[in-house]
Amino acid sequence: MNLKRFVLLLITGVMALTLTGCQPAEEGAAVTTGQVVNVFNWEDYIAPEVITLFEEETGITVNYMCFTTNEDMIVQVEANPGAFDVCFPSDYIIERMIQNDMLAEIDFANVPNANQTLDHLLNPAYDPENKYSVPYMWGTVGILYNTTLIDEPKHSWSILWDPQYQYNIFMMDSIRDSFGVTLKYLGNSVNCTEVPALFDARDMLVEQKKLGVVKAYQVDETKDKMVAGEAALAVMWSGDAMYAIDLNEDLDYFVPEEGSNVWVDGAVIPKTAKNKANAEAFINFLCRPDIAAMNWDYIWYSTPNKGAIELIEDPEGDYAYDYSDNHVLSPSDETLDTCEFFQDISEDYLSVYEALWMDVKNTK
Repeated sequence: MNLKRFVLLLITGVMALTLTGCQPAEEGAAVTTGQVVNVFNWEDYIAPEVITLFEEETGITVNYMCFTTNEDMIVQVEANPGAFDVCFPSDYIIERMIQNDMLAEIDFANVPNANQTLDHLLNPAYDPENKYSVPYMWGTVGILYNTTLIDEPKHSWSILWDPQYQYNIFMMDSIRDSFGVTLKYLGNSVNCTEVPALFDARDMLVEQKKLGVVKAYQVDETKDKMVAGEAALAVMWSGDAMYAIDLNEDLDYFVPEEGSNVWVDGAVIPKTAKNKANAEAFINFLCRPDIAAMNWDYIWYSTPNKGAIELIEDPEGDYAYDYSDNHVLSPSDETLDTCEFFQDISEDYLSVYEALWMDVKNTK
């Protein structure tokens, strides 16, 4: 089962590049004539057959381009007005784009399938009236651990400072995530901007590094390294954790009791979009339960779609997967109550975060 899925992931990863024409925005000039929709998404973040099906059913050609960070995405949208019709930023960037008047309001009469959105993802702080975004994928930040090396971990961020895990912990090479989990451990919000609290978090991360427990700061490569058994535990997004668990049955995941970040990547339409109706048709297609289930099966992150979950759990269906009882994909209400969305913070405070992060990274 796991080997089969691994092979499928390799095959579909190649297909994604071939079928979706995924390319950096700088190299993929958007097509703006005829029936077309210009999509700007994360790499490997849609099932390739979804693009094919949309084009076949609607006659709309998908011009598919990729970005690697939220910050790169927003820079490209600002620098190339009219080049993108649908983008998939994370929650705090959606908030920033709303504040900067960069997004068009979605006409939900053209996106009726958005009514499939899970209740707890409606009216989020980053888009309080759901005017500008539709959730695409979501998840949490927590700890992936190897059960052969850690029998019964204390469900606390404190495990990241346990000296028994010498050179055995992967941390995220991400300012907001690494500071966020540390701020939560210290009893603060992941969105804290109080300078003394930020310095306390910096000091904790410096202490962690001096303890010698950090094996590396990294992001995308962590899941494969955990599958290979290269560390005892890692701070990780739940979707990457699910991918790793599926390939290595010795791995498990938890969200620490102090709480964490819950995140959403959403579909939005830039105000400068030249094909807004086609963009809404594309978003509506992604919200169709069978298509959302197809994307879930390919991406392996939590789906925000009620109908998709019903299809996934249908014992007579294509997936027959016990989604709701999976604590990684479907965290409990109690867990979610301890979690927060990241909020966009001002450039002044971002510079403080960046300076303190450099202190951590430069610690010997």
